[in-house]
Amino acid sequence: MRTLFVCQGTGCVSSKSPEIQVALEKLIEEANLEDIKVKLTGCHGFCQQGPIIIIEPEGIFYGLVGVDDVAEIVESHLINGKQVERLFYKEPVTGKAIPKYEDIPFYSKQERIVLKNCGTINSEDIEDYIEVDGYKAMEKALEDMIPDEVIEEVKASGLRGRGGAGFPTGLKWQFCRDAKGDQKYLICNADEGDPGAFMDRSILEATPHSVIEGMVIAGYAFGATKGYIYVRAEYPLAIKRLKIAIDQARERGYLGENILDSGHDFDLILFEGAGAFVCGEETALMASIEGKRGMPRPRPPYPAVSGLFGKPTTINNVKSLSLISPIILKGAEWFASIGTEKSKGTAVFALTGNISNSGLIEVPMGTTLREIIYGIGGGILDGKQFKAVQSGGPSGGCLPASHLDTPVDYENMAAVGSIMGSGGMVVMDEDTCMVDVARYFLDFTQKESCGECGPCRLGTKQMLDILTDITEGKGKPTDIDLLLELSDAIKTGSLCALGQTAPNPVLTTIRYFREEYEAHIKEGRCPALVCKELIDYKIDAEKCVGCHLCFNNCPVDAITGDVRGPHVIEMEKCIKCGMCLEVCPENFSAVDKISKGIEQEAAQ
Repeated sequence: MRTLFVCQGTGCVSSKSPEIQVALEKLIEEANLEDIKVKLTGCHGFCQQGPIIIIEPEGIFYGLVGVDDVAEIVESHLINGKQVERLFYKEPVTGKAIPKYEDIPFYSKQERIVLKNCGTINSEDIEDYIEVDGYKAMEKALEDMIPDEVIEEVKASGLRGRGGAGFPTGLKWQFCRDAKGDQKYLICNADEGDPGAFMDRSILEATPHSVIEGMVIAGYAFGATKGYIYVRAEYPLAIKRLKIAIDQARERGYLGENILDSGHDFDLILFEGAGAFVCGEETALMASIEGKRGMPRPRPPYPAVSGLFGKPTTINNVKSLSLISPIILKGAEWFASIGTEKSKGTAVFALTGNISNSGLIEVPMGTTLREIIYGIGGGILDGKQFKAVQSGGPSGGCLPASHLDTPVDYENMAAVGSIMGSGGMVVMDEDTCMVDVARYFLDFTQKESCGECGPCRLGTKQMLDILTDITEGKGKPTDIDLLLELSDAIKTGSLCALGQTAPNPVLTTIRYFREEYEAHIKEGRCPALVCKELIDYKIDAEKCVGCHLCFNNCPVDAITGDVRGPHVIEMEKCIKCGMCLEVCPENFSAVDKISKGIEQEAAQ
């Protein structure tokens, strides 16, 4: 029996993978290929190559598949046995075609535990999950272990929360088990809001039952009978598949009263959040569920003592809960053998930015940034130079090439000024302005601040104003020291982690790229030629042949000149969109982007 796994994660769905699946099924039926079935799956991870089809048992990987490619796949591969080579993955540098999934470095260099079943099972069919040992860990915990044994197993595994803080999961459960209360709650925090992050979304779309199973086990361990999955409403596909999975689990008796005749009751409520970044903070999240404005509150009391509706509550991330089943099935010792001494197991990242192979990856803790970016990610796009990687979401740090050999774990990332965060990893190339990057992330966190405390509400706004001035050529010699002073005040005085970590992009860009700040402030130039107020566009009269392409494509009619004669850009009209540079033929290259600072120096 052959199976065609068609990725239907959000990225592939947006590129018409459902239409691809329909076309495959139609042509396979018409050809009477009864020994072939087509199966939808969640995200395969390699988003750069979507839509993706994997054909088993051959293990053939087809990427960037379009609806128009379906007929050839059926006719050539399925009927005549000739693989469609043009749809194979090709290495970024050599262009070498790799036909098999298992031989592609993006996959072969990973170690998948959380993502093991992502892309290999139908996320809308509980039977597929059961076939890969789904719910066996729950059966083992409920039938063969007492709650204290479950907690001790999780403690011994060394699992730390994958939501960003890295607090020991077993200890968190112990606190809630020891707390007194007639009702205890478990919350799955799926309020993923980091720019460039899609780890939790993809897991919920691909293997929702792994999260449900982890929650049933957790509830049993510390005595919770009710659970909430808090997922942002911006994730419609994840919500749809969660609803299907919850209904299926209830029908099988895996949710509800007296699960597997164990005496343990546990049921789930799916709660759709409105998309406020601050609701990723656990006390703000609970306030949101309670129908209040999502704002953090001072601690203590901690949620384990007084959480949701004033009852003992534990909050775990999607990835943390997905790791519970394999830990219970394979044992704490197995999990603890992966990773580093203090950071056990694997970490899941959304690898994005100026990278050849972007997508969802999972690697052992302690894997270096270099191995991730070059080994799995295939290096920088278009052969450009690596400049920085930003990890940990908008509150993470930006690390330069000198730190590419840093092991990725909680301790080592913190030591160089960044954080693990929930798993976002954005790669930047030589054309990136680090001052503008700091401004971008400050703009995000400032807008997402709930306004509860002054240091975050006012401090991030003042920092953003200073960064904006610097990128617009209005920076002052005292601005760098002022940014450092404000950063310290905001980190010290903010109520929650949003404010406490918001200055990280600024602190690390100053620490590692201070010369770029100084160039903006002292020389009035942007070395990366990104900041619009500090650049101009010029047409070289000697190179310009008057092809009129720039003239025809300028959106504000800022270019003058006759056909076959040199053209000129009127800078007072120019909005610096870069269209002239984009459309100018490469064999002429008559348009240049130049630094105002350099131009002014030349004039002097």
